[in-house]
Amino acid sequence: MSTRGHSTGSTGSTGADGVPLGDFGAEEFYDEDDIEELGDENALTPAELAAFDDGALAEEDEARLADERRRASRGGEDDPHVESGQRLQKVLAHAGVASRRACEAIIAAGRVSVDGVVVTEPGVRVDPVEQEIRVDGSRILTSPDVLTIMLHKPAGVVTTMEDPEGRPTVAELGERYVAEHAEEIGQGGEGGAGGRIRLVHVGRLDTETEGLLLLSNDGELSHRLMHPSYEISKTYVAIVKGQVEPWVPRKLKRGIELDDGPISADRVVIKDSGPAGSILEITLHSGRNRIVRRMCDAVGHPVIRLSRTKLGPLALGGLKPGAMRALTGEQIAALQKEVGL
Repeated sequence: MSTRGHSTGSTGSTGADGVPLGDFGAEEFYDEDDIEELGDENALTPAELAAFDDGALAEEDEARLADERRRASRGGEDDPHVESGQRLQKVLAHAGVASRRACEAIIAAGRVSVDGVVVTEPGVRVDPVEQEIRVDGSRILTSPDVLTIMLHKPAGVVTTMEDPEGRPTVAELGERYVAEHAEEIGQGGEGGAGGRIRLVHVGRLDTETEGLLLLSNDGELSHRLMHPSYEISKTYVAIVKGQVEPWVPRKLKRGIELDDGPISADRVVIKDSGPAGSILEITLHSGRNRIVRRMCDAVGHPVIRLSRTKLGPLALGGLKPGAMRALTGEQIAALQKEVGL
C-alpha cells in the first residue's frame, strides 16, 4: 500500500498556511488500492484514518520487498539455483551445520541465504565452491578447498613461508598437514585439492615463542583476524625471571609506555611465583611485535619461555607442539562472529 497516487482533493489551491493542496499538499490522498481497502474514507474518524496511514509501507520499503520477492523467485535475475549443483540441505549437512533433516527445517524457517537471497526450498541446488551460503547471517564454509587449521607452533620454528637460513617454517608444517589429509580435504591426488591448497600463517609468533597459530587459505577471515580494527584477545603464559610482586599485574593493566607507544593488558594473573622465577598469564588485544616480551622487560621480569594458549574463542587445549587440527564448524563460526563476518 502506498500513500502516493490518486488525490481525493483539488489541485492548484492553497491552504490557510499557504501550503499547496493536492498531489503534494496538506490533504490526505490514497490510491485505488487504498480506497478499496478503506471503503468509504469519509465514514472513518480522523483517528481511524491516522491508524490506517501508520500501517502503510514507505515506497522504498515496497520497492525493497518487491525486489526480494523477484530475486527469490525461481528463474529471477539473482536466482541462486544452480541446475548442476548439489541440494542445499546436503551441502549444509556436509559442512557440519546439522543433520540433513535438521538442515531442511532450518531452510524452511528462512534462516539460510545463498548469495544474499533467502532460500526456503530445501530442493534448491547450489554450487558449494562458488556461492556464499549463510545460516542466521554467519558464513558457512562449504568448499572443501577452504581450510583453517590450528597449529601448536614449537619454539625454533619460523613464522614465514620460507627461510633463507634454512630454519624450519610454519609453511612446511602446513604442507605436511595438507599432504596427510589430501583425501578428506578434497579430491586428493594429482590436480586435486591436496595439490592446490597453500596455507598461510594468520599473524605471527616470534621464533622462540610457541603456542597457538592459525594457518589458513580463507582470505577474508585471515584478513580480518590480522587487521588492527578487528584485533581479538590473545592469552599468553609466560615464565619470567624473578619473583613477581602483586604490584606488577596492576601496573601492566594500568598501562606502561614503550618505545612504540603506550600499552596495557586486559588481564594479568600470577599463576606461580618464587625467587628463581614466576608464571604469568597475560591477556591483551594488541598484535604489536614481541609485545608480551617487551612488557615483561619493562617491569623488570624478562621472559624465559612464552606460549600463546588462546586466540579469541579458540584454546590450544591438549594439542602437542608440532601437532595440527582443522577447526570445527562451530569454531569457524565463533571466529567469524568475533570479526563480524
